[in-house]
Amino acid sequence: MDRVIYNFDSLPLRQTATPAPKRRAIYRAHRTSDPRIGVIYNPRSHRNKGQDLACTGSDRITVAQPRTRNEIFHALSGFARDGIDFLVINGGDGTVRDVLTIGQMVFADRWPAVAVLPKGKTNALNVDLGAPADWSLEEAMKAYHTGRRLVRRPLAISREGDDNPPMLGFIFGAGAFTLGIETGQDAHSLGFFNSLAVGATGAWGVLQALFGTDRNKWRRGTEMDLRFLPSGESVPRSAFGNPDRRSVMLASTLERMPMGVQLFGAPRPGFKLAVLDHPRRRLLASLPAILTGWRPRWLSDAGFHQLDADGLSIDVAEAVILDGEAFPAGRYRVEQGPDITFVSV
Repeated sequence: MDRVIYNFDSLPLRQTATPAPKRRAIYRAHRTSDPRIGVIYNPRSHRNKGQDLACTGSDRITVAQPRTRNEIFHALSGFARDGIDFLVINGGDGTVRDVLTIGQMVFADRWPAVAVLPKGKTNALNVDLGAPADWSLEEAMKAYHTGRRLVRRPLAISREGDDNPPMLGFIFGAGAFTLGIETGQDAHSLGFFNSLAVGATGAWGVLQALFGTDRNKWRRGTEMDLRFLPSGESVPRSAFGNPDRRSVMLASTLERMPMGVQLFGAPRPGFKLAVLDHPRRRLLASLPAILTGWRPRWLSDAGFHQLDADGLSIDVAEAVILDGEAFPAGRYRVEQGPDITFVSV
């Protein structure tokens, strides 16, 4: 699972997938007294050193260490044939994205219960689910019986003209968010990880936007056309900045964000959208208060929009980001994927 630019045609073919029933209502994985457990273990994840493999000797536990997306597909297909009740993903947000994306071709809308061991450099999904940052496989196995169960629907992102299954993930963004991810990689190299990396990256971006000119890449924005789905209606826009550009676009189905940031407004379920039209200095100066819950009446008129949606169409001239990975410019549909039951403490 190397870090590469994600190509849609790198996914296994849809016709090799195991068929499953279509979604009719929220599907919740059932508890069983003696579950079969499948573990996807990414040895390259930032915090993995093999220690979680010490408790995998039971014949009820199957561990796979895939290194490519095709290997993920074959591992998950084997888990499905075994009839697993519990899928444990040991890795960071990128590992989760790859497993969910490929898993939809195996499990469709009837997933086993899923736990995420947060072993990557950033673990935004785990922040939302509320599992400990040092959660182990042994603790996750106990939580299968005693822990909380939370239903989440990942974003489903498909590129226009592509016949492959959509990608599943939890944070999709464009504009300065793409620059922020690039800066975040530099933050990781300096030793900043998890919420600390998010904070360092965000602070750097705000400083660039506050003190730079409109020629600065942090201020000039990215050409993008945003429309709600299924209506096709344009996403609201203020009068500030180039009308063909937006500074930042972010979409997510997470309810809680790292560091408690209220990027999308008050915590709530569903598809949420945050859009910054142009980085006006007055708005940026107020951003720390806004992201901790302050909701001035002038916010949308000033160019910062916090919205709910069923889906989004985006036509964007520069790369976009899904859960930390870059994808090429183009036209995308961003909707909601299947219901997945996650296990937490």
